[in-house]
Amino acid sequence: MTAPAASPPEVSVIIPVRDEEKHIDHCLRSVFGQDFPAERLEVLLIDGMSADGTLERAARWQNEHPNIRLLENPGRTAPRAMNIGIRAARGRYIVRLDAHSSYAPDYISQCLLYLEKTGADNVGGVMETKGEGFWGTTIALMLSSRFGVGGASFRVGAADGYVDTVPFGAFRRETFDRYGFFDERLTRNQDYELNYRIRRQGGKIYLANAIKLTYYSRSSIGAIARNAFGNGKWNIITSFLCPGAMSLRHYIPLAFVLSLLALPLAALIRGPFFLWALAAELALYFLLDFGFAWGASRRVPPVEKPPRPAYFLALLFLFPLFHICYGCGSAAGFLEKENTNKT
Repeated sequence: MTAPAASPPEVSVIIPVRDEEKHIDHCLRSVFGQDFPAERLEVLLIDGMSADGTLERAARWQNEHPNIRLLENPGRTAPRAMNIGIRAARGRYIVRLDAHSSYAPDYISQCLLYLEKTGADNVGGVMETKGEGFWGTTIALMLSSRFGVGGASFRVGAADGYVDTVPFGAFRRETFDRYGFFDERLTRNQDYELNYRIRRQGGKIYLANAIKLTYYSRSSIGAIARNAFGNGKWNIITSFLCPGAMSLRHYIPLAFVLSLLALPLAALIRGPFFLWALAAELALYFLLDFGFAWGASRRVPPVEKPPRPAYFLALLFLFPLFHICYGCGSAAGFLEKENTNKT
């Protein structure tokens, strides 16, 4: 059993949770399997009114590890959870983790190493995406593809260096005194917005490949479609509330969906040129779809069941579904403009 810390912890690990019964054990097992001394950690679980067995599992962990603190988040959203955790944190460093993930044994020590080595205000690492079952694995392959998620360096791999954002993040405590807390208006994209605010005020965000985590993707078509729609919608809402926070790549699915609607209409009004333009766009899209689906399916082990061709066919379908749901979500985000202006 871990003894209570006799002095303030060096690192405060903040983990927002809500209905994470399925993954919280993986997450906490990796936290307490770190090579960083457990007596120098405090772990703050900020619960967003979970309705499953999350709190029961967390309480069992707390019985074994008294340096776990359970805090309530009546607001339920991730940015509110983070702000509750930051205000309660006693550590010099704050490491934000996600309950849907697990972390390499040296994750925390590497975060601290790169914070000091680079002088960056926020550091993070690379994310390996894994899924359960056939569709979970297929979704993980899509989310690890440049065609699937664009240029998100932490998902698809990039050299060490300064970037626009990283997953989750590790910070010095004074970073929040300097740049402010998470924007509680943003149900999603609060990390993008904070990182944009840091960069806009002269701060630095650093990605290091030595910092490694595993993210467990959604495992059904319906779940990833809803997630894509929600992400697309919140990209637009975020752009209204916090202009400049989102990158150009976040709007590409919206442009794609709008082109599928606008080009046929233009062809009816202005002639066949726009129909040829639509045909060329679709030909290029499905050529990329075929190529990236083939390449992603080659990462499946040859002995896997179902075999690689099944993953290839599923990816051919999944890429356009994800992009269209994302783009439709962005279009729906414009309908929220009046509400965001009143927020």
